[in-house]
Amino acid sequence: MKSRHIAVVGAGPGGLSAAMLLASQGYKVSVFESRPAVGGRNSSLTLGDYRFDRGPTFLNMPYILEELFEDAGRSVHDYVRLKAIDPMYRLVFGETEFYAHRDRDTMVEQIERIFPGNGPGYDRFMREEGAKLKALSPILQNKHDSLLHYLHPRFLKALPKLTVHKSLYGCLASYFTDERLRLAFTFQAKYLGMSPWECPGAFTILSYIEHAYGIYHPIGGVSEISRAMARVVEEYGGEIHTNCAVKRVLVKAGRTTGIELADGEKVEADEVIVNADFAQAMNTLFEPGVLKKYTPRRLGKKSYSCSTFMMYLALDKVYEGAHHTILFADDYRRNVHEIAASKILSEDPSVYVQNPAVTDPTLAPAGCSGLYVLAPVPNNTSGIDWEAEKDGFRELLLSKLEKQAGFAGVSSHIVGEKMITPLDWERQHHVYEGATFNLAHNLSQMMYLRPHNRFEEADGCWLVGGGTHPGSGLPTIMESARITARGIAAKYTAAERFRRTAGTREVGR
Repeated sequence: MKSRHIAVVGAGPGGLSAAMLLASQGYKVSVFESRPAVGGRNSSLTLGDYRFDRGPTFLNMPYILEELFEDAGRSVHDYVRLKAIDPMYRLVFGETEFYAHRDRDTMVEQIERIFPGNGPGYDRFMREEGAKLKALSPILQNKHDSLLHYLHPRFLKALPKLTVHKSLYGCLASYFTDERLRLAFTFQAKYLGMSPWECPGAFTILSYIEHAYGIYHPIGGVSEISRAMARVVEEYGGEIHTNCAVKRVLVKAGRTTGIELADGEKVEADEVIVNADFAQAMNTLFEPGVLKKYTPRRLGKKSYSCSTFMMYLALDKVYEGAHHTILFADDYRRNVHEIAASKILSEDPSVYVQNPAVTDPTLAPAGCSGLYVLAPVPNNTSGIDWEAEKDGFRELLLSKLEKQAGFAGVSSHIVGEKMITPLDWERQHHVYEGATFNLAHNLSQMMYLRPHNRFEEADGCWLVGGGTHPGSGLPTIMESARITARGIAAKYTAAERFRRTAGTREVGR
């Protein structure tokens, strides 16, 4: 039974994680990636001798990555060198700077110095959110393709911890009295592409996870994780085909039979795993009429995350300072509202800057560095004309870097650069409406109400990635792959058990 063929559409971290797990169990695995290299949004981008992560710039919950490789019979530390970042990030609120540390004593001392009286709130946050994560982990690590799962004891036990009656911001307000400190623990909502005033309160666990387990930089960039997974797949005999786009998932009488490549070749497969952007895949990978639930009209009514405006700057100097810096808009709530509700470009955007040269000199020539600059912006349902707006928005971000982030004179040190606008995310990287964090994580699109890992529209088709359960972000995408890999293995284990039992009954007649 292990000779069954699994075809994986897309070599992002979800597809590679599932491929690695299944190849290690003896399945025949073939991964098809339209781009020249693996990784998807977790791939690298190069400008001459400078290398940047295209999307995610750090790893949290490293134990999930370690477990994933262990499940595949490998140690991730044989492939990737992980370096803890401390301080984790520098947060800038106007004239106030706050450094987030994993060490409890350092955090409390700094909180009391800058935000007097809030130290006890931090200790309570860590204690109560740790209990919440413990309760919610079984929900995030298991499938949700049946309403009966809500009757499972683990879900009933976790239900009070979901805090569905509060927003992320509302939950943080119960711990901290200072507005800036609340925002320092809510900005992680950007990983979901959501407003902290709209994001469900369950996601307070995101900031807890960072403070409890730290954040890490893989030497060579986060894209090294994708390359490591690809190596493991090939070590187990799996095949990875780059520059090989998939045109269709083939479905006959409700059953997936394989895939059709862009050149017309048809590849038979017993199971197909789709790791493409969810809505984009639904609109393009299936013949019209095959899907009943995820039609273009219904997809258009769903809620999607914000997008991101990206700048990758190759510099001829190194700026000392923090590895990660986040500049908060003076009116952060207004900035978030403009992104998510008004869908207009902010005159005072919030900005994230990665300066990895202070940690990893392998990413740029000696004495040089690369800056990764990200500003959350509306997705393409906004109708913003990015061809007309991108140059002006670039100048605005550069001005903020120079005046507020400590990168004085940065414009004069740029020797190479690349921008990615929401329009580029959609047209060049096949991200539906440029929503870089996929489907939004509102309550109507979580758990059972999110597209299932075992795709309900076609037997033998499975989903991994940010558009399925449990959601976006590297660790959760890896969990989606584990759920899918377990589901496929269980399917064939059950089939083999049935075959043997049936054979025994036949012999006994």
